[in-house]
Amino acid sequence: MPAVNNVLVVGGGAAGAAAAILLADAGVAVDLVEVMPAVTALGSGITLQGNALRVLRQLGVLDDCLALGYPFSKLVIRAPDPAATVVAEVDDLPFGGPDLPSTMGMYRPDLARILMARVDRAGAKVRFSTTVETFQQDDHGVDVRFSDGTSGRYDLVVGADGVRSATRQALGIQLETRSVGLGAWRMFGPRPAEITAFNVIFGGPSHMVSVCPTSEDTAYWSLLEDAQDRSRQSPDERLATFRDLTRGYHGPWDEVRDAFTDPAKLHYTWFEAHLLDAPWHRGRIGLIGDATHVCPPTIAQGAAMGLEDASVLAELLTTSDRVDETLWDAFMARRHDRVKTVVDASVQIAQWNLDHVQGDVPAVTRRVAAVVSQPA
Repeated sequence: MPAVNNVLVVGGGAAGAAAAILLADAGVAVDLVEVMPAVTALGSGITLQGNALRVLRQLGVLDDCLALGYPFSKLVIRAPDPAATVVAEVDDLPFGGPDLPSTMGMYRPDLARILMARVDRAGAKVRFSTTVETFQQDDHGVDVRFSDGTSGRYDLVVGADGVRSATRQALGIQLETRSVGLGAWRMFGPRPAEITAFNVIFGGPSHMVSVCPTSEDTAYWSLLEDAQDRSRQSPDERLATFRDLTRGYHGPWDEVRDAFTDPAKLHYTWFEAHLLDAPWHRGRIGLIGDATHVCPPTIAQGAAMGLEDASVLAELLTTSDRVDETLWDAFMARRHDRVKTVVDASVQIAQWNLDHVQGDVPAVTRRVAAVVSQPA
């Protein structure tokens, strides 16, 4: 018997959707509430390493993702010269083991739609435009009042509601989310035929630029600069700024620059970091995903860590006979140090970029791969 009969998941991102799917598949009654009015995902593209693909396979959606995404197995490094000369091609590390693609790029909203469709098929009940107003918990469950006036009682609540988690705040947990000092422009656009793997140019006018294929026809293009307040710019002004910043880069950038015409496909975010100390729960309310850990995407492990959180927590809840400190201790034993390795490494690489230091990125990446290539 699972340790829980009914669970509330707060947040419909990757971690929340994965938790809902795995629990519902095991026969647990799951309600999922999402503050947004529909399936959505901010951003342009997402890079998913093999350990993320391992969880997507567990969820039964890997084939759907591969059909829309673009798997690859190399990193291409180019020079910041007029020809964007290829200086190295490096085999990707097997983050998910030898039976999975090393890496896959895909359009982030496509991933969100695939996961939420799977939530529906698993039988979880989803309510959009809904938030939690209050929690009241005791030793046996949690009473929840929602923004739509309804209420419910659950054996467990899973807070998967993002970086600025309202669930975390309702629990009174203090967690500092800090900028690491870098800002990233991301643009969704066409994929030139030569872009069949992640391509990166270090240096030049900005810290770096990169392009990741996301489908047979599309890619997402990124430029990294010192973090700046771009909020006062209109969408058209931001687009013009981005295009101007890319003029210092060539090769495939020259080929696609004129195609960057839609401001809605351009996003600007600051790289942030935080890691919640153990434990990640208070009573029968637990936190996963960005609510507990956020890191710069310098090793492309953010989504993977959230998906792994969901997988491990669902496994423990469906193979244990009670929700107690033994269960939560087991969860922390499998998650905290593993996540800390990823967060620390991601922040270190971001700092090297910020300081214009040529750190040993391959060694750091190998260290992370050695950890995450083993199942969580």
